[in-house]
Amino acid sequence: MSENTSGGLLVPVVDDDGAPFWTYAAQGELRVQACAAPDCGELRFPPRPCCPHCHSFDSEWRRMSGKGRIWSYVLPHPPLLPAYAAQAPYNAVVVELSDAPRIRLVGNVVAAPGAALDSVDPARLRVGAKVQVAFAEGADGLTVPQWLLERS
Repeated sequence: MSENTSGGLLVPVVDDDGAPFWTYAAQGELRVQACAAPDCGELRFPPRPCCPHCHSFDSEWRRMSGKGRIWSYVLPHPPLLPAYAAQAPYNAVVVELSDAPRIRLVGNVVAAPGAALDSVDPARLRVGAKVQVAFAEGADGLTVPQWLLERS
């Protein structure tokens, strides 16, 4: 396995630009990098050193509500990595944040924080379904955002 796996499951790679994202996640907060230039303020994800809009190197991390909607999803058939086969069928979702519609995060919809990737019946997933972020500590010790379906 490559060095970015834990027990065969993929583990996010933490770099200098994205490190604050993971620090805030460990505190149970979903934050997105924003340009700190006075006339800009654009949100950006993934994090990077320079604002793609105004080219400023000043940035800050803004707290998000953690609410969003499923923008897209897939149910991998068959799972490509052996460690994921035991959890099939599972989902991989792209979530559009409610308070930052141009920001989309990838993750999984689960029944409860830390639940197995197959804990939600795939039939319950719909594009546009409302979700709320939850945080769970992975086997590697890194806290990752997951998504919970909101009750309609």
